[in-house]
Amino acid sequence: MKYFLFNHVGSFNHGCEAIVRGTVNIISNSDNNAEFVLSSFAPDTDAAISDVEKKLFVTRGLTSFEKLVSAVNVKLLHSEEYALKKMYSEVVLQAQDCDICLSIGGDTYCYGDNHGIQVLTKELKKSGKKVVLWGASLGEEDLTEQKLQSLADFDAIFTRESLTYELLKSKSANKNIFINPDPAFCMERDEVTPISGFTKENTLGLNISPLVESYNPQITQITRDFIKYILDNTTLNILLVPHVIEPGNNDYEYMLEFYNEHKNSGRIQLLAPDLNAKQYKGYIAHTRFFIGARTHATIGAYSSGVPTAVLGYSVKSRGIAKDIFGEELCVVNSRTLENSEPVIEAFNTLVEKEQEIKEILMRKIPVYLRDAMQMGEKLIKL
Repeated sequence: MKYFLFNHVGSFNHGCEAIVRGTVNIISNSDNNAEFVLSSFAPDTDAAISDVEKKLFVTRGLTSFEKLVSAVNVKLLHSEEYALKKMYSEVVLQAQDCDICLSIGGDTYCYGDNHGIQVLTKELKKSGKKVVLWGASLGEEDLTEQKLQSLADFDAIFTRESLTYELLKSKSANKNIFINPDPAFCMERDEVTPISGFTKENTLGLNISPLVESYNPQITQITRDFIKYILDNTTLNILLVPHVIEPGNNDYEYMLEFYNEHKNSGRIQLLAPDLNAKQYKGYIAHTRFFIGARTHATIGAYSSGVPTAVLGYSVKSRGIAKDIFGEELCVVNSRTLENSEPVIEAFNTLVEKEQEIKEILMRKIPVYLRDAMQMGEKLIKL
């Protein structure tokens, strides 16, 4: 079968790249003849992904007549749906020879009303395609009646953690709701050579993003205080790991300030911004502990058996930790942080329970990978 992967922002967001790579691995494991079309907002950033056909996610302009009809619809019906249908017609054409369309932006329904994606889902359905929401997370606070109606349009919803699964089940959001791990767990990692002096025995991996800073402006000072604590109270070196390098949302640029403040110590390094998701995961695997704000950086750590704390900002980080450990272990709400103490406490928990956490990950991750691989079989049965 042929699979149309859409709602992909581009691989400057390496979490999105990891979802694509994991998805290809999962489906190819169940469908030996699988072909993939990746509709991307930035296909020039996806060069490292070699096993998909890449197409630019493009909207077309409206004709004069369509603009007139659209204006009437907005004025009389307060609806932009007519205009959006016409604008997305090119994307629907991209999917015309595909069998199943996967909306792989798992966070889509967490941010705003995303009316455009809701309309596109309807249009793909009308064209005769099976349409699936893939690797979804959303919380009670994200749900509206309009979103619930849109969720019902999908042929199936694959949630990536139990909190979302239980919520959507309780709302009867769709007749086919499944729970499986985030597809990114199934992305393989590249074997990389650790930076000299930054080995698995003595390295704390750290990912901080401007996204969490936008939710909580105190994060910059909290990070500064936490780094000072590590350098003053432990012998660990710190490896700063960027995971999103989009313009205006660039982990590398944001963490460069922390690197410059301590680079003369010889105990801090910042990974280059031009690596791909598999390479970043390779470096994460060489850390002893990991603390991350980007969900897919922490997935790279969990799936590599690294004791991990999460600076969470949504239901996905809480749900993933709960499903792995049976509790929201070492998940810190980054939105409400006022100082570095909760982060230090989470780090100390990693140290105190290091062996216990490793043993849990050693048992759980193979089961997680098996469960994720089963998504391909469930998808084919549609």
